[in-house]
Amino acid sequence: MTKLLLSLHVLAAILAVGPISVAASMFPRKARELLASGAGGVAAGQVSPGGAAGAALLHRVCRAYAVFGVAVPVFGVATGAQLGVLTDAWLLVSVVLTALAAVLLGAVVLPRQARLLGAAGVGLDEGEAVPQISDPRAAAARLAMVTGIFNLLWAAVVVLMILRPGSTTSA
Repeated sequence: MTKLLLSLHVLAAILAVGPISVAASMFPRKARELLASGAGGVAAGQVSPGGAAGAALLHRVCRAYAVFGVAVPVFGVATGAQLGVLTDAWLLVSVVLTALAAVLLGAVVLPRQARLLGAAGVGLDEGEAVPQISDPRAAAARLAMVTGIFNLLWAAVVVLMILRPGSTTSA
């Protein structure tokens, strides 16, 4: 049972966190291009690949996979319980880092993506006001920084999962 749970945990991490990391990392550049050229993605007669649709797709990927990503800690805790390591420091630190990454994604990355899309007139409900962003380039840069921190948190979790410092169970 432990091997099955560990396999599901690793698969969920790869299939959920991987796409979020890639899509979230690509989003700030697409948003910057979109806001610089208008919602249609046209600037100086050139069409930006993807334009509004590309940026909106990246945001949808982040939102959808965030929901699926809940499986990662669920299977992780189940695996930890089977291994009897729920109180080990490496696992507790991993849980805290995972929680921080989840909060960062849900409270900062996704709302800022939606705000940047809204500023370009994408994804707004009828009658909804367009958010005003005084410096879209700086807003996209800040989003890129926060996304980088999100990715670093996950990288730290992966390192802890592999090294398992202080663990007495077999690696």
